[in-house]
Amino acid sequence: MVLAGIGAGLAVIGAGLGIGKIGGSAMDAMARQPEAAGKIQTAMIIAAALIEGVALFAVVVALIAK
Repeated sequence: MVLAGIGAGLAVIGAGLGIGKIGGSAMDAMARQPEAAGKIQTAMIIAAALIEGVALFAVVVALIAK
Protein backbone atom coordinates (compact mmCIF):
# COMPACT_ATOMS: atom_id res chain seq x y z
CA MET A 1 0.00 0.00 0.00
CA VAL A 2 2.91 2.34 0.76
CA LEU A 3 4.42 1.75 -2.67
CA ALA A 4 1.10 2.54 -4.32
CA GLY A 5 1.04 5.85 -2.48
CA ILE A 6 4.61 6.62 -3.53
CA GLY A 7 3.79 5.78 -7.15
CA ALA A 8 0.68 7.96 -7.13
CA GLY A 9 2.64 10.79 -5.51
CA LEU A 10 5.39 10.61 -8.11
CA ALA A 11 2.80 10.71 -10.90
CA VAL A 12 1.20 13.82 -9.44
CA ILE A 13 4.55 15.55 -8.87
CA GLY A 14 5.60 14.78 -12.44
CA ALA A 15 2.36 16.14 -13.82
CA GLY A 16 2.69 19.30 -11.76
CA LEU A 17 6.21 19.90 -12.97
CA GLY A 18 5.23 19.23 -16.58
CA ILE A 19 2.25 21.56 -16.54
CA GLY A 20 4.33 24.23 -14.81
CA LYS A 21 6.99 23.98 -17.50
CA ILE A 22 4.36 24.17 -20.24
CA GLY A 23 2.76 27.23 -18.64
CA GLY A 24 6.08 29.03 -18.20
CA SER A 25 7.19 28.29 -21.74
CA ALA A 26 3.85 29.44 -23.11
CA MET A 27 4.10 32.72 -21.21
CA ASP A 28 7.59 33.28 -22.63
CA ALA A 29 6.37 32.52 -26.14
CA MET A 30 3.36 34.85 -25.78
CA ALA A 31 5.61 37.63 -24.50
CA ARG A 32 7.86 37.26 -27.55
CA GLN A 33 5.06 36.94 -30.10
CA PRO A 34 1.83 38.48 -28.80
CA GLU A 35 0.12 38.03 -32.17
CA ALA A 36 0.38 34.24 -31.83
CA ALA A 37 -1.02 34.15 -28.29
CA GLY A 38 -4.26 32.41 -29.33
CA LYS A 39 -2.50 29.52 -31.05
CA ILE A 40 0.03 29.17 -28.23
CA GLN A 41 -2.70 29.15 -25.61
CA THR A 42 -4.67 26.49 -27.47
CA ALA A 43 -1.62 24.25 -27.79
CA MET A 44 -0.79 24.81 -24.11
CA ILE A 45 -4.27 23.80 -22.97
CA ILE A 46 -4.24 20.65 -25.13
CA ALA A 47 -0.81 19.63 -23.83
CA ALA A 48 -1.83 20.28 -20.22
CA ALA A 49 -4.98 18.20 -20.69
CA LEU A 50 -2.96 15.30 -22.11
CA ILE A 51 -0.54 15.45 -19.16
CA GLU A 52 -3.46 15.49 -16.72
CA GLY A 53 -4.95 12.44 -18.44
CA VAL A 54 -1.71 10.48 -18.21
CA ALA A 55 -1.27 11.50 -14.56
CA LEU A 56 -4.80 10.41 -13.70
CA PHE A 57 -4.21 7.09 -15.45
CA ALA A 58 -0.94 6.60 -13.55
CA VAL A 59 -2.63 7.32 -10.20
CA VAL A 60 -5.44 4.86 -10.94
CA VAL A 61 -2.98 2.16 -12.02
CA ALA A 62 -0.84 2.74 -8.92
CA LEU A 63 -3.84 2.46 -6.62
CA ILE A 64 -5.33 -0.58 -8.37
CA ALA A 65 -2.01 -2.46 -8.47
CA LYS A 66 -1.67 -2.35 -4.68
